[in-house]
Amino acid sequence: MKTTRKRYSAEFKAKVALEAIRGDLTLAELGAKHGIHHTMIAAWKRQAVEGMSATFSGAGDLAKAATEADLDKLHAKIGQLVVERDFLAKASGR
Repeated sequence: MKTTRKRYSAEFKAKVALEAIRGDLTLAELGAKHGIHHTMIAAWKRQAVEGMSATFSGAGDLAKAATEADLDKLHAKIGQLVVERDFLAKASGR
């Protein structure tokens, strides 16, 4: 029998990380409450805190702009490859 890992949604991770940041319960108590190991909650909490600092530093905007620029480059490359494919198909007599 093959077992697969449980995957958690981003919303669930954010909710649990926010509870961990608040500190009303210990990580062990949160783990028992949600059925998750406390080290996973600690990792989510750390990611949330790091993500918050990126939000306020503007790094998120830079990453978004870089992603959009990469997407434009990829679309241009796809167009170029389609043109080359069509040209080579005509040249080979198909």
